[in-house]
Formats: sequence, structure tokens, C-alpha cells
Amino acid sequence: MKIHFIGIGGIGVSALAQYYLEKGHDISGSDLSASEITEFLKNKGVKIMIGNKAENISSDFDLVIYSPAVKSDNPEMLQVLRFKLQAKSYPEALGELTRQYETIAIAGSHGKSTTTAMTALILIRAGIDPTVIVGTKLKEFGDSNFRMGKSKYLVIEACEYDGSFLEYSPQIAVITNVDKEHLDYFKTFTNVKKAFKNFTKRLPKNGILITEKTLRQTQTKDAKKLKLKIPGQHNISNALMALAVARVLGVKDAISFKSLNAYAGSWRRFEMKTVQISNFKFQIISDYGHHPTEVMATLKAAREKFPKKRIWCIFQPHQHQRTYYLFKDFVKLFKGVKINKIIITDIYDVAGRETKNINAKVDSQMLVGKINKKNVRYLPLDMAEAFVHSETGNWDVLIIMGAGDVYKLFDKF
Repeated sequence: MKIHFIGIGGIGVSALAQYYLEKGHDISGSDLSASEITEFLKNKGVKIMIGNKAENISSDFDLVIYSPAVKSDNPEMLQVLRFKLQAKSYPEALGELTRQYETIAIAGSHGKSTTTAMTALILIRAGIDPTVIVGTKLKEFGDSNFRMGKSKYLVIEACEYDGSFLEYSPQIAVITNVDKEHLDYFKTFTNVKKAFKNFTKRLPKNGILITEKTLRQTQTKDAKKLKLKIPGQHNISNALMALAVARVLGVKDAISFKSLNAYAGSWRRFEMKTVQISNFKFQIISDYGHHPTEVMATLKAAREKFPKKRIWCIFQPHQHQRTYYLFKDFVKLFKGVKINKIIITDIYDVAGRETKNINAKVDSQMLVGKINKKNVRYLPLDMAEAFVHSETGNWDVLIIMGAGDVYKLFDKF
């Protein structure tokens, strides 16, 4: 089949594109801008087009799969309608795939990617050989967010945004936690909780649900056996979720603990390097955290790992709407966190998910002003880089955090 993906640079869509590529289909895809992901796919043999244009859509496409971020007036979507092509959203297409496998779906407001990665790596070590779709790149997968397995098992990261996970049909469902996230879509925390409750209803009668509540009786004992390479209490919780899945599938604890303790992290999840600038060295950490709960967990983990070092953080807020809805939470976070120097850069706009009325109500300077602490300042991203170069000292720790393009600064260093 000839399959085209609109928004192929997305972390989920790109994984699904790789699945169909592995199955031998002719794959093409477009995205608004080039990225590491589009280059990776191009090198694997996917025909990549930069920019959304009507001419990218051919009348002989058998299927078009599009990102939920793609709007109905997108020129490629309009061409799909003109040609009357079969089209599915990414959640619909992945949902169809979940019904072809014994699916393990990892959901939750925070920790989905890490828990999915941990679960997948345990099952691989145990010889279960799952197919995996995860929202981060893993070194064990050749720096990919996808792995093709040969067994009946599919492990997926199940995102709640736009109600996506309500398309999936898992046999095992994991909910790591539920928080005030994606309020641009859900509007209220009540609606968030309702969506997760509806997700649990996607399980069959003999399905298995794993939540924090189901783990409480074994948590302390198992946590003591964990010697994780990645820091933070939140990662212990993620590991315990993965352990619970492994036990459901009959994996021996010895295999699970060995895999969990060997796990060294993934792309933009407390990804750490030692770098040298001039005659001094410092630790640099890249992290995807962009919700107040995630940012706090990462900064606390850094302080636990480096109790006596001077810690810097460059934080890029993600999306005006998230910053607006969680403004008070961000203020509380940065007022109380024990980090030496915090630089907040401009808010990263997310294509297709911003509204002008919200954009005008909040910006990073406003956030810094409300935090009102001497160690917290606003700087544009390019100035933040220069400032860090001039001010950091030997063996300082620098955390570069956010879900937007701030990770490019990590690559520069």
C-alpha cells in the first residue's frame, strides 16, 4: 500500500510510519519543518516533504494518516477530500493496530514515556519480543521511538490529549497518575479525570488495570530492591508500574529488576552529559518536563543527585495555553524550588494549539515578574546560552528543560 502521513515529524506519528515501513509499505510524509525525526525517517527510506502542500497528496494513495494537530483546512487534508481518499487520524490508526495485538497501553499525565520504555525493555530481556511505540527515542532501539517485535504483544504510550487513548483497545492498561494537564483541551480537572475513567472502560472484562492504588501493598518492599541509574522518586514509581506489568505476564522478578537497574534513561528524560567549555567542566542535563509537576520532580531529582553543587536551570514554557491555565502552579513551583539560578525563556508556541486571546494574556516576563525572586530571570534563548557560557563555574550542573526546541541548546553545548 501507499501510505502518506501528515505531521510525520510528531513523536507518535513517526513511530507508526516506521511500523508500516517495516511491513513493506510505500511510505511518504510531510511536516511543517525539518527535524531530527524527519531526517531519521528520510535515512530509513521514507519520502519526506517539508511544508503542507496540496501537491504532496497523490490520488493513488491507499491511506492517509494525519496527526491530531492537523486542522481540517490544512491544504493536504483538503486535497484528501477532493480525491476521496481513505483517511484516519493517528489515534484511529493506532487504535486499529491495538486490536490486532495483545496490547499493553501506558497512560497517565506524567511518566508515560519512561514507564513504556521500562516495560518494553523488561519484556525484551525476558524474551517476549514486543512491538513498541513510545514517545521518546531509546538507544536500545537504535535511537528510535519504535521497535518491531515478532510476538503477539504491542506496548504503546497512550496519550490522553484530544481523547486519543479512547480509541485504543488494550488488554493491560497502566495509569501512572492523573494531574491537571492538557487543560487547553479538557478545560477542567474534572474532565481530565472523566477521560481517564473512560479509558479504563476500554479494557475487556478479563483485562488488567494497574494504577498507583493497586501498587500500594508491595511498593515499599520492591522499591528497596531498585538501584536505578536515573534519579528521583517519580522514576521509582515508574519502575514499579513496569514491574507490575511484567508480573502480570509471568516475567521473573530477577529479570525485571536486572532490566530496571540497567536502564540508563532515554532522549530528553534526565539525559545527562559531561561537557567542557574553555578550561572547566560541567554536567548538563536535558529534560522534557514542561508541566509544573514534572519540572518539580526533575529539579528535586537533580538536587538529590547533586546535593552540594550549584544548579542552573534554563526552562522554556511550553504553549501559551498551558502557561495560562497553570500560571499559579508555575509561580508556586519556582518560588519554592531549591535551585541556584533559573532562566525562563520565551514560551514555545505549539502549532495548531494556540489561541490569540490566550497569547495576549501571558508571557514569560509576566511569569518572572510574579515569581519575583533574585535568582529567577527572563532571557531570550540566544542570550541565555551566552549568559550561561559567561557565568557557570567548574562542575556546575545545567538543566535544559522543556518540550519545545530548547533541546537544541543541549546539542550546542
